[in-house]
Amino acid sequence: MARAKTPPSKPDLALQRPPAEVLHAEELARLAEADDGPKPPGWRLSLGAVRRFVLGDESLGVAPKFVGNPSLVDRAMVSLATQRGLMLIGEPGTAKSLLSELLAAAISGVSTATIQGGAATTEDQIKYSFNYALLVAEGPSIRSLVPAPMYTGMREGLIVRFEEITRCPLEVQDSMLSMLSDRVLAIPELPGPDGMLFARDGFNVIATANTRDRGINEMSAALKRRFNFETVFPIADFATELALVRSESTRLLSRSGVPMAPPDDVLDILVTTFRELRSGESQDGTSMERLSTIMSTAECVAVAHTVGVRAYYQRGGEATPADVVECLAGTAAKDDPEDLRRIRRYLEQRVKGKKGAHWKAFYAARHQLPG
Repeated sequence: MARAKTPPSKPDLALQRPPAEVLHAEELARLAEADDGPKPPGWRLSLGAVRRFVLGDESLGVAPKFVGNPSLVDRAMVSLATQRGLMLIGEPGTAKSLLSELLAAAISGVSTATIQGGAATTEDQIKYSFNYALLVAEGPSIRSLVPAPMYTGMREGLIVRFEEITRCPLEVQDSMLSMLSDRVLAIPELPGPDGMLFARDGFNVIATANTRDRGINEMSAALKRRFNFETVFPIADFATELALVRSESTRLLSRSGVPMAPPDDVLDILVTTFRELRSGESQDGTSMERLSTIMSTAECVAVAHTVGVRAYYQRGGEATPADVVECLAGTAAKDDPEDLRRIRRYLEQRVKGKKGAHWKAFYAARHQLPG
């Protein structure tokens, strides 16, 4: 059977977000050329090469793409080399989806066999459906079948990504049981051999669930047994998080036509504010109010991007602490209106005592917080 098409060697610069296998095609090619390690059946790269792709390898010019515990990446790869799926759980914005995309791109060469979980997700969107016009004209056949990600992944031996699986109804989740345990997909509408699809080497599933939504549709015990669970934690080190926010916001701003990154003092304010409001503890160890909204690293990058776009396109200059104040409201006031008041108290009580001209400017702009 046909394998997935090889992605183009260079990304289309007009794409807002190229998939990992397109964005990093040159790195993947270098890793494949230098890869002399044993490969699990169906894998394009060995475990060592996949690890280098995710965590970086300076000697091969491969940049690190995931900031986290290397042992987590090792355990994730081992899970995927078996016939147990991988479940990544953690707070929103901890790069679970990014890690699943990187692993799929390195292992299968394709990261786009993806199911986006939600209340409206159906079995058809997971397994397969039929072209209604062909179904009426010719009856059920392979020609009228429209493959969904699980069908494609099993047929071509790919990693399938299931985002936010616990946002799906329980009966939809459990439709995956036979595919994960027996590695077979029954298609009762088709006669003969076409009625059973057996998974090829390389097929497996990476699912993600954030801790805020896990209880919406709790997974059945039977489905849980088909996965190895790994928790992705927020970045613990300030300098590491600051460097990540700087690099990612610079990349996003460049794609938005902004030729300058936010100044270091603005990023210092932004990352410190997010970390303190996230943890409920200031840098000097003093307890403080924390927000109910998730102040994740991914959210911090988004705000840095917004701050840079705002400053460049509205004023034609660099971002300032005042821009941070105005952009914080859109992050905080999502779930609980009280969060906006908590930010106001943070600016009034905690920022006031911080040293540095940039912090004084941040405090002076506190009245620009909307609401």
